[in-house]
Amino acid sequence: MANVLKIISALLSYPTSELIDAGPLLHAALKADRMTGKMQKARLGALIDDLAGQDVYDAQERYVLLFDRTRSLSLHLFEHVHGESRDRGQAMVDLGNMYEAQGFEVEAKELPDYIPLFLEFLSTQSASEIHSLLGQTLHILSAIRQRLQKRKSIYAVAFTALESIAGAKPDTEAVAAILKNPEDDPNDLQALDKIWEDQAVTFGGGTGNESCGPDRLRMQIRAARRPAPQSEIQGEPRDG
Repeated sequence: MANVLKIISALLSYPTSELIDAGPLLHAALKADRMTGKMQKARLGALIDDLAGQDVYDAQERYVLLFDRTRSLSLHLFEHVHGESRDRGQAMVDLGNMYEAQGFEVEAKELPDYIPLFLEFLSTQSASEIHSLLGQTLHILSAIRQRLQKRKSIYAVAFTALESIAGAKPDTEAVAAILKNPEDDPNDLQALDKIWEDQAVTFGGGTGNESCGPDRLRMQIRAARRPAPQSEIQGEPRDG
């Protein structure tokens, strides 16, 4: 299970010539994995072959159009539940604290909720913790998978595999709530500029004494589903 999570983490990372050239190594690692079924192996193998057959610049352009210029397909977990609200900063800190508590080092350039990084962390955890943490984020992963399938993107197979590994069904209401948000057109640069004019997220402020384990992640995900207090709605304009 840990092995396949590392493979999916690599496949969802920004394509480089090293990743494209690593096709044979990824196939070998996938074949050696004993926790992944034949169907999921075939699907992930198709994604490996797809990347291996791409020109690196074409692969990078496709990736950017999908995941960087399409906010509704963001590979940052909290983007889908917190957006640019002030809760996102604390959620990010809590997730980073969970990594630190487990001795998992994060490069400064990566945000803690970046899905490839999250999967890399999961690959270091026990099977029960993998199922728990994937289960808590399953509605997000499922929503991204459905949007990728709608675009007929090969990347959808990576999220199908994650849903299979989780071994659970996503909360249909939570998935529907995410899918209600409008999808972005990566070619509408004016609309994209307006979207990304949101205020920057500020990280920090953790005391170090707060819970930073799986339960904290669950609370952060659940908190995003609750409506804001009426005083906050009236006192502070929020982006739609």
